[in-house]
Amino acid sequence: MFSMKIILGISGSIAAYKAAYLTRLLVKNGAEVKVIMTRAAADFISPLTLSTLSKNEVITDIHSESAWNNHVELGLWADAMIVAPATANTLAKLANGLCDNILSAVYLSARCPVFVAPAMDVDMWHHPATQQNMSRLTSFGIQVIPVEHGELASGLVGEGRMAEPEHILAFLDKSLPSIRINQPLQSKSALVTAGPTFEALDPVRFLGNHSSGKMGIAIAETLRRQGAEVTLVLGPTDLSPTDASIQVIRVNSAAEMYDACKDRFPQTDITVLAAAVADYRPKEVSETKIKKQSDDLSLELVRTVDIAASLGKVKTDKQLLIGFALETNNEEENALAKLKKKNFDFIVLNSMRDKGAGFGHDTNKIVILKSSGEKIDYALKSKSEVARDIVAEIIVAANQ
Repeated sequence: MFSMKIILGISGSIAAYKAAYLTRLLVKNGAEVKVIMTRAAADFISPLTLSTLSKNEVITDIHSESAWNNHVELGLWADAMIVAPATANTLAKLANGLCDNILSAVYLSARCPVFVAPAMDVDMWHHPATQQNMSRLTSFGIQVIPVEHGELASGLVGEGRMAEPEHILAFLDKSLPSIRINQPLQSKSALVTAGPTFEALDPVRFLGNHSSGKMGIAIAETLRRQGAEVTLVLGPTDLSPTDASIQVIRVNSAAEMYDACKDRFPQTDITVLAAAVADYRPKEVSETKIKKQSDDLSLELVRTVDIAASLGKVKTDKQLLIGFALETNNEEENALAKLKKKNFDFIVLNSMRDKGAGFGHDTNKIVILKSSGEKIDYALKSKSEVARDIVAEIIVAANQ
């Protein structure tokens, strides 16, 4: 989402622990991040942690034992500067041009958009001096990421919590469209399905599968980073995308997933069907829990709606439809038959026989089979890397 250079300034607040997750999210979404910290911030979170996450040296002072840290150079380097958390003390310094640490020095040298995410106790936040400083900062063009309401470190409840990292990311996404680059899918809309479906047997039991949703979520996040507006139809899983700008529609059954896809598909440029949708459901669903019986229990199953085939029938030449095939035998033969039957542009094949592939793993090993007859084999990789490979092929197809 952010192919840009970002300075993350951290001041001395208990909320500094959130900066680690924010750094990780920014890097994961394509940003190059350099972290600067006040001396007080280093009492709350280790520079080593942030250096590891950002893959850059963390700067805590104008000068160090090894080098002079050029605040002017840093200010010119960045596409955006974010101060999170921004304490009442730091906000006062920024508002009044006080320059006694690396953070305020870089801020005064920055020519890029600057964002602040305040963090303090409720009475400090509402104090007239703080509010006057906030008004002064906004008059300079500084963008304020709204504080959130909740329990504070003091034990009080109210406004003053630093915004959650996901909310900061979403705020930046809306505020920085003019300096995003290298997003080949920026004008596209994408629909992704992920996770399992659960088909109810009674109020307690269901038929399901072992899909975690990791692969589909990774694809949704990668599409978003490439500029697409993404809707994720997500089956029952505890996982969620880290990017708050992805619209998530939670469903349980195949019928619910179909309804969500059917409504959105006509307006969608790219559809990736990564969900493991149940092929069958119980014909009858008991309104009460089915009790154990002395003899065997027989279930009559009926076919669920075939989401892929239904969408494939109405797909236009301007739309891309990508499917998945998880096979245990005759892998390529079965996948090619599915590719043709469902009218996919290409299909992603993974085999349960490949170690580290399939449900529940953080890795996957895929083969992409295209309607043109082209076949691309990939090595075992993390699911985030596999998602990048799949989206790279989507970009190629979208530009043909």
